[in-house]
Amino acid sequence: MTITTLPTSASGTTAGALLHLVRTGRATTRGELSRVTGLSRSSVASRLATLIDAGLLHEGEEQPSTGGRPAGALHLDPDHSVVLAVAVGRSRSQVGVFDLAGREIAGDTRDHEPGTSPEKLMPDVVERLAAVLAPVDLPVSGVGMSLPGAVDPIGLTSVDTPVVRGWDGVPLEPWLRKVTSAPLHLDNDTSVLTRSELFGRVPAARTMLVLKASTGLALGVVADGRLVGEGRGLTGELGHTRVDAAGDLPCRCGATGCLETLAGGWALVARLQEEGLEARHVRDLVQLALDGEPTARRLIREGGRHIGEVLSVAVNLLHPEVVVVGGDLGGAFDLFTAGLRESLYADGHPGATRALRFLPATHGEAAGLHGCAALAIDRALAPDAVDALLRERA
Repeated sequence: MTITTLPTSASGTTAGALLHLVRTGRATTRGELSRVTGLSRSSVASRLATLIDAGLLHEGEEQPSTGGRPAGALHLDPDHSVVLAVAVGRSRSQVGVFDLAGREIAGDTRDHEPGTSPEKLMPDVVERLAAVLAPVDLPVSGVGMSLPGAVDPIGLTSVDTPVVRGWDGVPLEPWLRKVTSAPLHLDNDTSVLTRSELFGRVPAARTMLVLKASTGLALGVVADGRLVGEGRGLTGELGHTRVDAAGDLPCRCGATGCLETLAGGWALVARLQEEGLEARHVRDLVQLALDGEPTARRLIREGGRHIGEVLSVAVNLLHPEVVVVGGDLGGAFDLFTAGLRESLYADGHPGATRALRFLPATHGEAAGLHGCAALAIDRALAPDAVDALLRERA
């Protein structure tokens, strides 16, 4: 392990900061913590004792040492508490309970009618969340929730989402209070999808583009292993980039000529219906394509081609190593990415595309739910949050 010395400021050497180093794998023994932080062994021991007494940390099997006594490996205790996850989309909602390692304990996924109001949907979400939590005998450390479009992560409301109309400005926290008093953390659906690619595993690359291709189109950016725009409540509005090929086609955002009018799931479904084929949702389109229906296959590939033309600009600028494809169109990964590759390789600079890889979202259809859990865990185990918890226990 490469050890980097951190500044010895209070924020970098508290018990919460030490827990962060352990759970991110930067230091997993007492000696490594001492070297990384510059703290004395006695100071490290004191902070670790506080974390162990709180049930957040334990020492597991011993690791081989280079001399002297073996050093015990330190581990986050994933059973200290749980987090709740709620992912709400245009026509599907998912709820789940996760341990602190990001492993799903229980979950529930159901479809709902597009345009369902929060007053109708949230009571059902809360009821299902309470049902999956009921058998779990552990405290709740936080709730992670996502919505399409832009959200206000401070006010905990949607602020601009044409996908789920009627949700803008509606407070969400009061509903969740019926299940738990733990804090609610709200983010955009593409942001949590991107977070799911970074949590609890070695990322596929240090620099990635994470494409959410579903009813709408959006882009998450990972630079040097970090989510760009963390905490802002929005991500790259790829779908509302104006493109010449869209002409004056009206978009659901109120503008004309957006990429979504050519390649968004809603536009592809509308085109499929014009061809006389039955489909209500982009998932129906994907299933038809997987079943070999030629029109559905053509539309998905064409959609990928249009997206690739716009995405090539981001690839040229950022030189990502990987493009991750998530969302419902990712269900037809090979077909969709064939279109992406076609235009990306044609329009992208050879130096930016030569080693570019395309990968499906790690957690498939559950990526958003896993991302919501990761959001809640990251916030619950942030150094400041852990230090505040320890002060309450003192």
